Amino acid sequence: MKLLILGGTVFLGRHIVEVALAHNDEVTLFNRGQQNANLYPDVEKLRGDRDGGLDALKGRTWDAVVDTSGYVPRLVDDSARLLADATDHYTFLSSISVYKDFRATRIREEAAVDTLADDTTEAITGETYGPLKALCEQAAERAMPGRVLCVRPGLIVGPHDPTDRFTYWPVRVARGGTVLAPPTPEAPVQFIDVRDLARWVLSMVEQKKTGVYNATGPAELLTFGHFLEACQRTTGSDATGTWASAQFLAEQQVTPWMHLPLWVPEAKWGMLQADITKATVEGLTFRPLAETVYDTLMWAHSRPNDHEWRAGLSPEREAEVLAAWRHRESKAE
Repeated sequence: MKLLILGGTVFLGRHIVEVALAHNDEVTLFNRGQQNANLYPDVEKLRGDRDGGLDALKGRTWDAVVDTSGYVPRLVDDSARLLADATDHYTFLSSISVYKDFRATRIREEAAVDTLADDTTEAITGETYGPLKALCEQAAERAMPGRVLCVRPGLIVGPHDPTDRFTYWPVRVARGGTVLAPPTPEAPVQFIDVRDLARWVLSMVEQKKTGVYNATGPAELLTFGHFLEACQRTTGSDATGTWASAQFLAEQQVTPWMHLPLWVPEAKWGMLQADITKATVEGLTFRPLAETVYDTLMWAHSRPNDHEWRAGLSPEREAEVLAAWRHRESKAE
């Protein structure tokens, strides 16, 4: 299969490349060459910019295109329209964040997507990210009707994850001791190992599947308590969780998702309980959680010691918050 990947050198993109190369696909990458430019020295690389710099794509044909780097609908529209006569199949990597109402659980693909008051905005923020991805989906489908596979992953985790949102927990639990945890061990957790997602996406591309699919995991409901237990068993540490209240965490300015990654307020639990039946029917499977935890931990340990964490609490800040929680609890007795 001749495969064009828009992006291809950061996290999901690089894992898709690795799966494709293992399948002996003929891979071409299109990107600006600004991140991990030396990866895959034997792979064809076309340089350009999605914003007005698509000339390198002209006059070429591919069996399929995988778009891992589309965030702005105008730019997705530009690339999809240019490639409409160059390929039979276009895969757009979207996000679970497209949905409008996360109070509902078991969100299915036909649920309403979020919208923007000003759909011309191109500023990517926490509030606009989901609606912009929804508009990107629509742009791709307009350009190539009936030929688009739209994948809506949940949180993608594993080796080379630049966000640290999952990585924080195996590393923190491995350190042992008392771990500051979200308000309840019953909070849902949902994520997918990047390697499982990459393998499934390429399988869907090979079959020229189209339509919209939620793609996250695991197969069964996972709670935060069970997740931390899995981290503890896999790392062999003596870590124990302290489940601080939401009110206390707010007072301490400890925020969901970033300071305590994978945790969202109860009003948004639907974000971590999406229905993935449609994808599993089409062959989406999941490796053991322990494997994801272990491999992520080993990769994290391979990074420089001065790595600047993008999510989670520093050891010093966590210790301060835990001390404040113990003081609060002692006064309440």
